[in-house]
Amino acid sequence: MTLVATRLADTVAGLFGGELPVGLRTWDGGFAGPADAPVVVLRSPLALRHLLWAPGELGLARAYVTGHLDVEGDLADGFRRVWAAGTGGPGLPELARGARALLGLGVAGPRPPIPASEARLRGRLHTRGRDRDAIAHHYDLSNDFYSLILDPSMAYSCAKWAPGDDLASAQRRKLDLVCAKLGLGPGTRHLDVGCGWGSMVLHAAGYGAESVGVTIAAEQQAFVRARGGEVRLQDYRDVSDGPYDAISSIEMGEHVGEENYPVYASALFGLVRPGGRVVVQQMSRGADAPGGGPFIERYIAPDMHMRPVGRTVAMFEDAGFEVLHVEGMREDYAKTVRAWYDTFESRYDEAVALVGEEVARVWRLYLVGGGLAFESGRMSVHQITLGRPS
Repeated sequence: MTLVATRLADTVAGLFGGELPVGLRTWDGGFAGPADAPVVVLRSPLALRHLLWAPGELGLARAYVTGHLDVEGDLADGFRRVWAAGTGGPGLPELARGARALLGLGVAGPRPPIPASEARLRGRLHTRGRDRDAIAHHYDLSNDFYSLILDPSMAYSCAKWAPGDDLASAQRRKLDLVCAKLGLGPGTRHLDVGCGWGSMVLHAAGYGAESVGVTIAAEQQAFVRARGGEVRLQDYRDVSDGPYDAISSIEMGEHVGEENYPVYASALFGLVRPGGRVVVQQMSRGADAPGGGPFIERYIAPDMHMRPVGRTVAMFEDAGFEVLHVEGMREDYAKTVRAWYDTFESRYDEAVALVGEEVARVWRLYLVGGGLAFESGRMSVHQITLGRPS
């Protein structure tokens, strides 16, 4: 009898120019592909059934997070090899051939249960209620879980690295950079939109600024208050106590959505005084990169949207801002995510104890894939400094 790996090899290799970029081992003991590469392990027929019901990235993610598919060896190296050999994704003919091959292996059957960690949001995009649900899916996971991965300041955003820095030093450097661009000092009235766990609010207060943060994540609000920071559980669209001298918004704009981004830009413009400054740190994608994807949208950041940085800058100009400075930090984010990943792997058992094996596997996939997206230039991040004309 021909083993499953052998029967699958030709079909899979056809998606990568005729050769498997990684090894393939199946539940019946079969093996195909190079011996000196990471090995994709199909532990049960359910791995392939996930792919039948959700071909492509989503099916692979479901198989991985549920443990029916695994990778032996360096997961990041496996990603690099697959991306380097990829042809831009299978078309309909390739998907049809793949489906026929899977059906021929006898793995057809009812749809496997959708993993519990997958987001199930309802309602119209970017209403206040749906935005709260989307943020809660990711950020209300557990403060203790995030404290395993992040530095003591709990900054969950790109750091700014210099030679010799550890993660905590690089995060302080980033926060100092934002404070300098905003011109914070004693008595400066400062608002942090999407304040996370309060790293910017508390750091700004160290400059003497009167700093307040807003978040729609209840777990974050409780955490910041426990640290002595001023924070409100409030949507950015509901902030009405301006004008502020300075506003920061660090990696929150990705969650606003394409249609609502002009609303967000106008809200920031209306909340800062004439002559005041705004710093927005935000992820972007390359002009030809898709950004996001089924895995990110279902498991990590539902409803997140990224665009090329030029389009974001144009929206701020349309809102009335003068664009003073744009700083790219892509390489810094690759280092930041790598630091998070190294810490996560060193404390993996603790993470599993807090959130369970399935969610821990989601995060392993997220950190590896995200790091490589910044490393390869598919994604980037920028600090955009804006001024409201006097």
